[in-house]
Amino acid sequence: MQLELSTPQHTDEFGALLARCALQYRNRIIDSGLNIRLEGNLGAGKTSMARAMLRALGVEGRIKSPTFTLLETYPIDESIEVFHFDFYRFESPEEFLDAGFRDHFAAAHITLVEWSEKAGDCLPAADLTLILEPSGDGRTLTLIAGSNLGSELADSVTAAWQSHVEHS
Repeated sequence: MQLELSTPQHTDEFGALLARCALQYRNRIIDSGLNIRLEGNLGAGKTSMARAMLRALGVEGRIKSPTFTLLETYPIDESIEVFHFDFYRFESPEEFLDAGFRDHFAAAHITLVEWSEKAGDCLPAADLTLILEPSGDGRTLTLIAGSNLGSELADSVTAAWQSHVEHS
């Protein structure tokens, strides 16, 4: 599925909508987790999308980019925790394993991963991949489902986005 996010504000709005749609699958996330990959070049909007999602999930205060720390953790409530990863600084996929990050891709966790290709085959499969590419003043967003949950989430957020665009 491909969508046009014609302004930077649309990127934030889509991220917030994605977070709200994801919570519709709360029980499944608690049971098996939700792995989302954010892909695109530098400046494509990956961190902006992640921040918008975290805000919509109720995170308050400063939301730091994990570029230097590799991981930022955000408890959402008593049942779900979000792990925001940035693997830009990885020099080999084995660094993912050495850091012990595999355990974070589990039940009751939402993982948001930037620069997933740097972790290669060591990274668990994505439920949903979001590819952001600059397009004019905005971005083209491609959604690729990697699981049944990812497919259902992609369908629900795409329908919600189309409704949002029609009503704004």
